[in-house]
Amino acid sequence: MSGKKMNFNATWSMAVGGMVGGGIFSVLGVIIETSGQWAWLSFLIAGVIALISAHSYSQLAIKYSEGGGAFTFLREINHKGFAGSLSWILILGYILTLSVYAFTFGHYVAHLLNMGNWLPRVLALMIIAILAAVNLKGVGNASKVEIVTVYGKLLVLLGLAIYGVVEWNPEQLTQGISAKPWHMAIIGAGTIFMAYEGFQLLSYDYSDLKRPNKTLPKATISAVISVILIYLLVTIGVTMIVGAEELIENKEVALSVAGKKALGTTGVIIVTIAAALSTGSAINATLFSTARLMESVAEKKDLPHLFVKENEHNIPFYAVLCIAGIASLLAMVGSLTNLVDAASIIFLITFGVVNLIAFRQKVKWKWLCLVGAISCGMAIISDIVVQIQKIPYSIIGLIVFSSVIFLLRPYLLKRMDNK
Repeated sequence: MSGKKMNFNATWSMAVGGMVGGGIFSVLGVIIETSGQWAWLSFLIAGVIALISAHSYSQLAIKYSEGGGAFTFLREINHKGFAGSLSWILILGYILTLSVYAFTFGHYVAHLLNMGNWLPRVLALMIIAILAAVNLKGVGNASKVEIVTVYGKLLVLLGLAIYGVVEWNPEQLTQGISAKPWHMAIIGAGTIFMAYEGFQLLSYDYSDLKRPNKTLPKATISAVISVILIYLLVTIGVTMIVGAEELIENKEVALSVAGKKALGTTGVIIVTIAAALSTGSAINATLFSTARLMESVAEKKDLPHLFVKENEHNIPFYAVLCIAGIASLLAMVGSLTNLVDAASIIFLITFGVVNLIAFRQKVKWKWLCLVGAISCGMAIISDIVVQIQKIPYSIIGLIVFSSVIFLLRPYLLKRMDNK
């Protein structure tokens, strides 16, 4: 990072950009498929959990005067083993998120070009490869890019939302689908929680913020509130433009379909540019931050020492290659619903742990942190119970992977370091 500290505007823009970067472009059709006409309520419920979690993250960062997120917070309370295991799972969550962004990038651009079903996966692979190469050259930090582009993203999203709300046609919320019971909104909230992933990355940059004890809580809380409002407006507005059935059928490019209905080819082009810039910058920022997280964890001997090694540009070379390789594979073979849901569960676990730490450490409004921890737990359970019937292999695989990490991580580390 440069010596210049980030002020409130820069911090707020980074938080909003981190959430909107790929969130609403990726998950709108997914959540309508799950929650139907209650999709807006799913975003509200997930947003409230994210809001409480943002409070916990910022208060713990202030308490310890240190960045690093869940990994650092757990080490501060002498749960080093748990911190190491959770860091492995959290890194997987970021890799899954990166694959969702790449998947979304590929589908939006391919939809505009209309060149065949093979193109989205190829584009997903290409964008990860290009941005991995950019990161390895030492220019991976996307903070300045996010600050410049975030307002453009918001303008496009709000334009679509306002267009649909002005039309006001509530029948479109259930057009072509059966009405869902309201409690599906609770289940839906767990499936799309990754749409609020991003604000917590600011806690890693605590030392790079101007007056962090004031800037961090104000920026993160206001950013999450802003994103909740944006998601609510976009969900309602876009559904009224297109109709629920068509958004579900075209969930990979839901906002492009809305753009075409609103402004024809011009609308598709505008939305595609916004989606490409949003997901591209989100891939870049996530790749950079996750590589640094892997390096930090490896320095604490909770990952193989290989990931500490840097190239001539002071970039953790093997960490970037590992992240990019796994994310490319997932983007090539995974489905949007599976990737989004798996990432959402991981972030719910992480945010639940952070909320619980904040409660036990008696931060400001600790009772609210307990509510957040309980809410995360309930969302995880309800999501797993429902999704294991729909996508059993993905959910079972995630459970097995997490269990193996917690049980065998020390043995695996010892074996890898001895080689």
